[in-house]
Amino acid sequence: MKEQNDRKDVARLSRREFLKAAGGGLIVLFSWQGLPAQEGRPRAAAELPDNFNAFLSIQADGRVRLFTGKIEMGQGIVTSLAQMLAEEIEVELEAIDMVMGDTDLCPFDNGTFGSLSTRFFGVPMRQAAAEARGVLLEMAAKRLGVPAEQLMVKSGTVMDKTDTGHRITYADLVRGRRIENRLFPKPPVKSAAALSIIGKSPLRKDGIEKVTGRALYAGDIRLPGMLYAKILRPPAHGARLKHVDVSPVRSVPEARVVREGDFVAVLHAQPDAAEKALSMIKAQWEVPRDHRNPATIYDHLLKKAPEGDIVSQGGDMGAGEMETNTIHEGTYYDHYMAHAPVEPHTATVRIAGGRVTIWPSSQRPFGAKEEVAQALSLSADKVHVVSPFVGGGFGGKSPNRQVVEAARLAKLTGKPVHVQWSRAEEFFYDTFRPAAIVKIRSGTDGRGKVVFWDYDAYFCGPRGAEQFYTIPYHREVSHGPYNGIPGAHPFGTGPWRAPGANINAFARESHLDTMAAKAGVDPLQFRLKHLDDPRLMRVLKAAAEKFGWKGLPSPSGRGQGIACAVDAGARVATIAEVEVDKESGKVRVKRLVHAQDMGLVINPEGARMQMEGGLTMGLGYALTEEVRFDGGRILDINFDTYEIPRFSWLPRIDTILIDNPDVGAQGGGEPPIICVGASIGNAIFDGTGARLFDLPMSPERVKKALAKP
Repeated sequence: MKEQNDRKDVARLSRREFLKAAGGGLIVLFSWQGLPAQEGRPRAAAELPDNFNAFLSIQADGRVRLFTGKIEMGQGIVTSLAQMLAEEIEVELEAIDMVMGDTDLCPFDNGTFGSLSTRFFGVPMRQAAAEARGVLLEMAAKRLGVPAEQLMVKSGTVMDKTDTGHRITYADLVRGRRIENRLFPKPPVKSAAALSIIGKSPLRKDGIEKVTGRALYAGDIRLPGMLYAKILRPPAHGARLKHVDVSPVRSVPEARVVREGDFVAVLHAQPDAAEKALSMIKAQWEVPRDHRNPATIYDHLLKKAPEGDIVSQGGDMGAGEMETNTIHEGTYYDHYMAHAPVEPHTATVRIAGGRVTIWPSSQRPFGAKEEVAQALSLSADKVHVVSPFVGGGFGGKSPNRQVVEAARLAKLTGKPVHVQWSRAEEFFYDTFRPAAIVKIRSGTDGRGKVVFWDYDAYFCGPRGAEQFYTIPYHREVSHGPYNGIPGAHPFGTGPWRAPGANINAFARESHLDTMAAKAGVDPLQFRLKHLDDPRLMRVLKAAAEKFGWKGLPSPSGRGQGIACAVDAGARVATIAEVEVDKESGKVRVKRLVHAQDMGLVINPEGARMQMEGGLTMGLGYALTEEVRFDGGRILDINFDTYEIPRFSWLPRIDTILIDNPDVGAQGGGEPPIICVGASIGNAIFDGTGARLFDLPMSPERVKKALAKP
């Protein structure tokens, strides 16, 4: 019970405190009764009886404030969520002020990840806006003395349809008053045909700040008396500090050394002085023996893997195998990969007046609040997180280690403390995309139809493993989550953009292509033959038409590959064209065509940016990105050896957005990346006849595959 009570306290904010901070005007509260439970949605007032939450407020000047626990890390929700609100409440987009990731003002949110923001926050937020519009219309009807149904709203002004000069603004309706209204689902929102702001591509609300350098990130926070911290790090995961000599630091004027157990840090008013002082510390470490390395990790993981959970299944597997003429077997591997964001993990913490204020680079501000409260033995209402812009996360900024480090040091020193990891620290403490294995055993009948599919995924989780092809006898099992189990990985693992979906797509689509090749059937037609999902069939056909796909069985020598997937409610298809240098093994991607049905498209240009960004990032996991390690030692600590995509790699990219408003808005940030590896792998096979089974498909692995008879 104590843990539950502590978690309730995380989001608690009294009505008086909120109203004092939010100001007057119309406040729309919410309840989640009747809405489906989903990971990533804000925590409900109904679940926290003592809690007070609000989606939005209309200020006395007519401006509208949107409160969301989500954060902006380049994905563009600072604009798209504002579009959704402006659409429903009928104000200009410029009148929307975004309050994001402020734990004193915003509804509790599990974090910004999983392409959940638009799908699960956007829906009730639109309902809240529609409710607010309804309340304002009722208020205007009384003030204007006409029935509400005789009124219309335009740009924050309510007017009589029969006499548009008879009008009143939102500002006039709420000025000098405090009005509260509770949202009960589900008020009607606008139909797709009535939308005028959703579906457009306005300039990003954060655009000017970012291109002029005025945008603030966690690394830009400067406070009076602030100290920069540099922390003593172990040489390997699992290492224990045996002895430390900090006496040489005394030669650095005004440097402060703080030690709490194995936690040793040097602080200074200048970051370079703190770094110099840290380099002077003499430490001895006990490093445990660990025989896990890239050559042994997969056998180790298979031994550690749990029995597994059924993701999806259909038909009797024994009966299915009896109907099989040809058995196809394949094992596919994914190596450890880093998130490698441009902005490293950073946090600034100030403790004053019994309150802790945090400016973090974090995808989980409420998680940071909770972790700091626990670390400092404080009640959560004493911790306030203010989220600046985040410079990329991709799942890696879900943990808040750097935030807790800064908070501990602020408490120990009594000063504001700034912690910013170096690139080496970023690579060392990153929660990597896990090494994973997928084993597939499948079968076709005498007509080349897939009738049997036995699929086991190890340590990548269930996302992307669920069967969407029409295979009568199938079983998909997930053995172990992407964040691992004790003793599985030599270091931390965690979510990496569309966690698990990339390797699951690579394995499934590579295996399906192999089956199509053995059946002598064009890969596109082979997929269409095994699909009954009209959305997925539509994106496949759209991508093929744009690409100019010629239906030939693989390998054709052309170097063209196709892959498709279902993810985050979206349907995606990617076609790659590659050129393989058979002497060096290097793969050059010449063209990528990507079609995507993400339901209702809120901001087409923003969606295309996400598509292009995901496709570009996918080139890295497909071709080069791999963390080398020896036990708990990380051997790649910078971009000189860990190679991410470069501008010189970029192929021609064509994106196709299929607007499908009847489905509602679905995920858009992660789905584009998941088929990149599979489409490139299939293109390599089509061009050379060599099948790759490992991600990344490095030059060494390509050369090895080419050498096989």
